[in-house]
Amino acid sequence: MITGLVRGVASGVLGTARRFVPTDRVVAPLITLLVVLANVIGAGVVTVLLLGVNGGADAESPTGRLVTAVVGAGYLVLAVPVGVLWGLGKQRRTNAWLWAGRDPDPDEAVIALRLPADIARVVAVVWAVAAVGIGVVAASVYPAALVGLRIGISVVLGGVVTAGVSYLLVARAARHITARALAAHPPDRSRTLSVRRRLLLVWGLTSGVPMVGLILLVVDPTGQGTPGRFTAIFLPGVSLVVGLLATLLIARAVGSPLRHLRQAVQQIGDGATDVRVVVDDAGEIGLLQTGVNTMAAGLAERERLRDLFGRHVGDTVAAQAMENGIELGGETRTVAALFVDVAGSTGLAQRLGPQEMVGLLNRFFAVVVDATSAEGGLVNKFEGDAALCVFGAPAQLPDAAGAALRAARAICTAVADAGEVEVGVGVAWGDVVAGQIGADSRSEYTVIGDAVNTAARLTELAKDHDGRAVADDATVQAADPAEREHWARADEVVLRGRSEPTATWVRR
Repeated sequence: MITGLVRGVASGVLGTARRFVPTDRVVAPLITLLVVLANVIGAGVVTVLLLGVNGGADAESPTGRLVTAVVGAGYLVLAVPVGVLWGLGKQRRTNAWLWAGRDPDPDEAVIALRLPADIARVVAVVWAVAAVGIGVVAASVYPAALVGLRIGISVVLGGVVTAGVSYLLVARAARHITARALAAHPPDRSRTLSVRRRLLLVWGLTSGVPMVGLILLVVDPTGQGTPGRFTAIFLPGVSLVVGLLATLLIARAVGSPLRHLRQAVQQIGDGATDVRVVVDDAGEIGLLQTGVNTMAAGLAERERLRDLFGRHVGDTVAAQAMENGIELGGETRTVAALFVDVAGSTGLAQRLGPQEMVGLLNRFFAVVVDATSAEGGLVNKFEGDAALCVFGAPAQLPDAAGAALRAARAICTAVADAGEVEVGVGVAWGDVVAGQIGADSRSEYTVIGDAVNTAARLTELAKDHDGRAVADDATVQAADPAEREHWARADEVVLRGRSEPTATWVRR
């Protein structure tokens, strides 16, 4: 019941500390207060522990007890301000950049990351001096000099616990400073205790020191005193409280970052690439936090390159290239080629000027891209004021010819509704070679064949027709019968560069 109450109070305090993020000018006084409080409590525990030993030379010498207590209290009054000033002096550069509200330089960041260890060293030295000094005084004033050894050992054990708890408290309270330092200079190696050493520290505070204390009390170096009932109850009670506090601190220090890392990895797995984890640990966990941020940044860069790649070659070609790689060469495919060209573009350019012409073409090509993508086709390339679109390569389509004809009608309708330009759309069906052409250092996906040439030639005829779209007979015959209802048979024409006539259909 008592343990549950202590756990509830400790969890509430730590929960409040977790929600409270100290400002730059508050964090140093807060850390100082926590360390002073830990030392005062440690001194009180050692005092009560020594008073709880029954019998022996110390019980028979009240003067020795009084002198030892006065010396201990006087040392505490002197050591606390000296230790505070010493600790602030070791971290004066940290306080300087915190109070200035700026980021630390590399050397200042390293010093800031040493804050928990520096404070723990200061506490350890202060308690070591106390152990020697108070032990010598006790050996001088007690009838049995070995009492001084017992008192000195007790102070050493109290100092170990106080230094360890101070390290854990400062490491928790200084996460704001650690995060600021690591944000300015990401970690390249661990600069604090590893997780294994921190767990060993908690073991020492919760099991090692209390058990050593009990053993030393049982094996009393004075040969006279023995631990009484109070000591037998008090020491395990202190062990339970200190152990609970240390365990909660290490659980927060390890569990909270791991929970955030798990959430970040889950978000990255769901496709988010803008995930960033606050790096607030100078050890192995901090390196892991940095690694997750680097991974997320790399994935974001990869997605950006993939998006740019897709914009240049089309999503289908990009996906195929990323899955299978890029190899020069091609394969024979039966496709529908759609060629669209702006009529009178030379005059438009002279009348509008370069900037307005570019804006006009971008709006026109947006119509082409939307109509082609809606039918599953690929805008293979832009050629000045014209565009080549392919249906049936690289992705197979169940009705490639029908898709090309529907896209041609959609383009003509959208352009007519906008009323900015006049176009001609030619559609042809046939075998082409589709694949990567170029060199090893640079290549592009394209289609080469008679269908492409035919579509380009039909575009010139379409500019003079009211429907603005002309298709060859092979395309209409290959399309779904329902799509033919939107097209009317037209004349046979001999296209430029051909000797045989080509049967054509026009958009109704």
